[in-house]
This record gives sequence, structure tokens and C-alpha cells, in this order.
Amino acid sequence: MASPTPLYGTDLVDCARANAKQGIGTAAYQCGYGDDINTFSQELRQACEKMNLQVKELSELITDQDMILELGTGEIVAPITATQL
Repeated sequence: MASPTPLYGTDLVDCARANAKQGIGTAAYQCGYGDDINTFSQELRQACEKMNLQVKELSELITDQDMILELGTGEIVAPITATQL
């Protein structure tokens, strides 16, 4: 659900990260900036700087953990019980 008002600070960074895979247009919209990609980019850059994150592009917010979760569609192999395979 898109934010009804523009997000700032850590809320903005969290929302942008969650929507980074869909592209900057979708991320700006979901974070409450509508079609104003320039303001979204500027506010996101400032929020990242305050958090000491060195981010130049939206795609840099996608972490390795996000990529692993996306790839994790394989079969899980685990013992049936603690003593039996």
C-alpha cells in the first residue's frame, strides 16, 4: 500500500529498499512521492547519508539477503526428528 504522505528518514529507506526491485518509479510512488522522482531521489539520498549508507543508486539498497530469499525456492532437506533422518 502506498504511503498517503511522503516518507522521510529510516521509514523512507525501508520503503525504498522494499520496492527497489520494482524500479525507481514504483519506489517513489510507494514511498508517497507519486511521480516526483527528483524529490524522492534527493530525500532518499539525504536519509541514506544520515544513516551513514553510501548509496548512489536505488539498486544498491537491495542486499545479498534479499537476493538469497528470492532464490530460495529449492527443496529443504532436514531430519524428520532430532535423532532420525
